[in-house]
Amino acid sequence: MIKNIQILLENALGKLNIQLDNTILVERTRKIEFGHFTTNVALTLPKKLRRPPIKIAEDIVAALPDSNEFIEKIEIKNPGFINFFLTSKTLQNVLDEIYEDPENFGKCNAGDGKKVQVEFVSANPTGPLTVGHGRQAVLGDCIARILDWNSYNVEREYYYNDAGRQMRILGLSTFHRYKEILGYDEPMNEDYYQGQYIKEVAQKIVDDYGDKFVDDPENEIFKNSSEKFVFNDIKETLKRLDIHFDNYYNEKALYEDGKIDDILNKLEEIDATYKKDGAIWFRGTKYGVADDRVLWKSVVNEATYRLPDIAYHCTKFERGYDKIIDVFGADHHGTYPDVLAGLKALDYNTEKIQVVIHQFVTLTRGGEKVKMSTRKATYVTLDELIGEVGKDVVRYFFVMRNANSHLDFDLELAKTEGDENPVFYLQYATARISSIHRKAKRLNIKTSDNPDYSLLKTKEEYNLLYTLSEFKEVVQTCGKTLEPQQITNYLQKLASFFHKFYTECVVISDDSELTQARLALAKATRFILVNGLKIVGVDGLEKM
Repeated sequence: MIKNIQILLENALGKLNIQLDNTILVERTRKIEFGHFTTNVALTLPKKLRRPPIKIAEDIVAALPDSNEFIEKIEIKNPGFINFFLTSKTLQNVLDEIYEDPENFGKCNAGDGKKVQVEFVSANPTGPLTVGHGRQAVLGDCIARILDWNSYNVEREYYYNDAGRQMRILGLSTFHRYKEILGYDEPMNEDYYQGQYIKEVAQKIVDDYGDKFVDDPENEIFKNSSEKFVFNDIKETLKRLDIHFDNYYNEKALYEDGKIDDILNKLEEIDATYKKDGAIWFRGTKYGVADDRVLWKSVVNEATYRLPDIAYHCTKFERGYDKIIDVFGADHHGTYPDVLAGLKALDYNTEKIQVVIHQFVTLTRGGEKVKMSTRKATYVTLDELIGEVGKDVVRYFFVMRNANSHLDFDLELAKTEGDENPVFYLQYATARISSIHRKAKRLNIKTSDNPDYSLLKTKEEYNLLYTLSEFKEVVQTCGKTLEPQQITNYLQKLASFFHKFYTECVVISDDSELTQARLALAKATRFILVNGLKIVGVDGLEKM
């Protein structure tokens, strides 16, 4: 519809010999009483035409066709907006579109099969996933689902950090608990991981090997056993959230395959590095970042995290992705530019990379903040959160706010069974519609294959029809912005209009033809609610 209105306006401007430098902006109005669509095109022209915008708007409207099959009326509002009201037939036509393929309504071919990689979570396997990891997990998965709906060929990848200092600390933490179980009395280093899971792994090693490794703190069994235990736990948690990955990429592989050495050599060849203070530095200032950065600490013979991140992203380019999307937490805000600078130095097209940064999560219980610390184990695990409020609530709450906004996760609201809980509100709408159709079945009301949609004429019905027609636009916009909260905002609006329709319009009445039309409208609404909920990974319920 937006395209149709743009064409009308372009033709009108052509008649007036007015040329535009940019595409005419046509968008949905914020309030339906002001029309269905609006344009500010008259406001963009005054400097060129030296006339008041309101007069330009009048000329444009006068140049439009006197009649149109999809426009009922056009209004001009100060200071020069042109508002379009759709005909009832145009509004009603959305039902025919939905019923052509209801389960896929909203999908588009914008991606045209382009190969896209979405990397998310990528948490070190040093402890269970926390609430903070949960936001990234759900955000990344929803972005992948949005891209799926826009016909991209999406691959989900988890970058498995199985090398470096944190993994050594994990092994030493397990060794300490191993000795403790064997009766040794040693103070626990405050840098060590102290969660219950460490004790469980250590106990298993004692059960299997006794005191065989009591004098061998560097033995790989401590790190490997803990890593395996933790990563299996991570996978199970993600499975509970209906999140899967197509690929797991091990950081260790970058060393084993010689990728780290290869990148260091290439950077040296192009004079992008230098040696200083027992380290190899990247000339970041030469490639657009504020400071030079250490890539390799020669003293301890170890890379800083930027070097393997650069090497890892090189593999993404080598694997031929058309688009690379990285979902990171706010702690990466100051570091990912260094990685992009390294890739630029190596002559990779970093415009293919889109970085999505999400802010932190504050979990509140009874108005009090719940503190989180992976090492001290004074945290709420993602598993515990799922167990307390359920998969659907966890997923929805994590994406109902913009990723750039700090998220307060209110446990009391999450467990409320009332309209103030957005998940309850949406699932109640899907369940209510199912209930209506169950009632119709009990009354032996057979659904018509060809309902008379022209009978849908009330304000509540028009509002619902108009909102249904918006779903395609929302999905396409999200495919560009990668902002799942636009889906949740839309779903709340759609559910609100449905509940108003249900309250004001008797769906099943003595008027059989009107009943058929309203049943079809309700069912179409459920299709769209369920489709939208699928994108955010939430179930539409048949019963509450």
